[in-house]
Amino acid sequence: MSALPPNTIGALWILQAAFLFTIMSTLIKLLGSDLSVFQILLVRQCVMALIVAPTIIRNLPHSLKTKRPDLQAARVFFATIAMLCGFTAVIELPLADATALGFSKTFFITIFAIFFLGETVGIHRWGATIAGFLGVLLMLNPGGEGLVDPNALLAIIGAAAAGLVSIIIRFLTRTDSPTTILTYQAVCVGILMTGPAIYTWSTPTLEEWGLLAAVGIVSWAGQMSNIRAFRAGEATAIASLDYSRLIYASAIGILVFGQWPSATTLIGAGLIILASLYTIRREAVRGRQLARAAEGRGYNN
Repeated sequence: MSALPPNTIGALWILQAAFLFTIMSTLIKLLGSDLSVFQILLVRQCVMALIVAPTIIRNLPHSLKTKRPDLQAARVFFATIAMLCGFTAVIELPLADATALGFSKTFFITIFAIFFLGETVGIHRWGATIAGFLGVLLMLNPGGEGLVDPNALLAIIGAAAAGLVSIIIRFLTRTDSPTTILTYQAVCVGILMTGPAIYTWSTPTLEEWGLLAAVGIVSWAGQMSNIRAFRAGEATAIASLDYSRLIYASAIGILVFGQWPSATTLIGAGLIILASLYTIRREAVRGRQLARAAEGRGYNN
């Protein structure tokens, strides 16, 4: 594999990450019918913390040293919102809908980059952002009854929070190591979920315990694949392959849950993906990367 071009290696890693994140969403959706999202998230974080514990312990006290505790706290807060809203949307919405709405993070990053990073956005990116949000608006009302689906709205809130985390990580990577960033998220989100999880606790069956453990393992594997992808290849060259998630999600939604995407979903998802691809392409032309830190991609999946 090392003999392959870097972008090809990155492409293979990101395709694997997309598949793993879709499997993670599928497991969460299966568990969500009987267990609370707080419980699922708590066990997920505990499993991931156990997996990375050797690295954390080996790098003590460096792994806990941060020059920006304020940004670490903000990152944990918004990551928690992103995961709670995103996971709830996955449980309640058709898998393809929740996946497509999650891609709106790209447009939120564009908007937040203006306010927090002082980036200049031209007419092309503004046009792509507006087109993408039109796709989002279509998917907020998939049935055409004139009512906004509250679960679709949660997916948008989760995507916005994920966009904020990506911006925060741009700052954090200037002062803190990737190990420190991942350590604070893995441990602190779990701590925040402990109280709500205990309050809503429902004793899992043996099968559910297995699925819960699998959520943590697959989440960690997906994040590692994502990080390796963006370390191996150029972000602007391989980022578009992340949209293969929608293909995986649509297929699993049909085969496992019997949920066929509606025409509105397909049109809305098409607008979101085309606008996102155009944004990524513009970033490549301008020689920039929409999300510069590998550790910032897929953090909330």
